[in-house]
Amino acid sequence: MLFYPQEKLALFVDGANLYGAAKGLAFDIDYKRLLELFARKGLLVRAFYYTAVAEDQEFSPLRPLVDWLDYNGFSVVTKPLKEFTDSQGRRRVKGNMDIELAIDVMEMAEMVDHIVIFSGDGDFRRLVEAVQRKGRRVSVVSTIRTQPPMIADELRRQADNFIELEELKAVIMREGGPRSAQAVPAAAQQQYAQSA
Repeated sequence: MLFYPQEKLALFVDGANLYGAAKGLAFDIDYKRLLELFARKGLLVRAFYYTAVAEDQEFSPLRPLVDWLDYNGFSVVTKPLKEFTDSQGRRRVKGNMDIELAIDVMEMAEMVDHIVIFSGDGDFRRLVEAVQRKGRRVSVVSTIRTQPPMIADELRRQADNFIELEELKAVIMREGGPRSAQAVPAAAQQQYAQSA
């Protein structure tokens, strides 16, 4: 990872995408450890976490994670899941957070030197290019070590740095033992991972 200690950093976590990548690598993320890792790499200005939540359920399994992140250094951006029936009559949910993430990246690009996007979504290639034209460095965190790879080749090529999620595993992995709030996504995000 190429970071400079004097750089102002902002993190943008596509929750469903990062969950899918970590699941593919067979580990749960400890979000406190993730935040601490990047706070040591530069001057961490802001860390955003994006996810869709089911508003109509009495209890959402994602709520403990969202609440923990909110109280522990992340700016959480949520929107309600949309439910629809597909052409085969199956009930589906949709909760894409790409627009919200892109708007926040463009706004924060004026205030930071280095943007770190936790997603492999190829739709972010143009966003990365736009931010680079503003003179900002962009790192992308995802994985090529799953089948299929979780990162789109065009996004990986566009980024200034590609950070292989599996290489961070030892530092950001949730330790064994009882599930803590910051590591809840294994159960919680599974139902939303397909909606990304």
